[in-house]
Amino acid sequence: MNIYGDRLSGNCYKVQLLCALLDVPHRWIDTDILAGDTRSEAFLALNPAGQIPLLELDDGRTLSESNAILNFLGDASDWVPEDAYQRARMLQWQFFEQYSHEPYIAVARFINTYLGLPEERREEYLSKQEGGYRALRVMEQQLKNSEFLLGARPSLADISLYAYTHVADEGGFDLQGFPAIRAWIGRIAALPGYRPMAPN
Repeated sequence: MNIYGDRLSGNCYKVQLLCALLDVPHRWIDTDILAGDTRSEAFLALNPAGQIPLLELDDGRTLSESNAILNFLGDASDWVPEDAYQRARMLQWQFFEQYSHEPYIAVARFINTYLGLPEERREEYLSKQEGGYRALRVMEQQLKNSEFLLGARPSLADISLYAYTHVADEGGFDLQGFPAIRAWIGRIAALPGYRPMAPN
């Protein structure tokens, strides 16, 4: 299978990390958003939404949206709970990541790290801080009571939220006041097969 992605993107890193943890054979195709790679005719033929990550299977079928790709690749693995309620809780955290976490922490990181915090985006960058800290407080509350988001074992929910949380400082978020999150970050990084995100 082919995976199109940007090594600095948290959404793409989610897929990279799961592939490493599950030892999924694949071909990584570096795709530069800022250079316009996702707007090329060839890429839009694969994904009309022009977004990465993008999974292309051997038979030509494609799948986009990072959490959808995680659920496809992780299906029937230990990263997906067998219990229906626990699976639903996993999805709940993944929806939380996309709607209450990523729009703040990831966007602030993009403005700061990818764009270099231009003056015309500074107000938008600052406006993301409150929502980002709110999401971190929700995670901290859960992780005070369990090693991972669903309990004693990691799931796809942890991968979804780890990607941007562990580099939240690049978006201006200080994790010093979140000891449970910092301990959780350490537990994820200690997992067998763990692969770090590419450095900036």
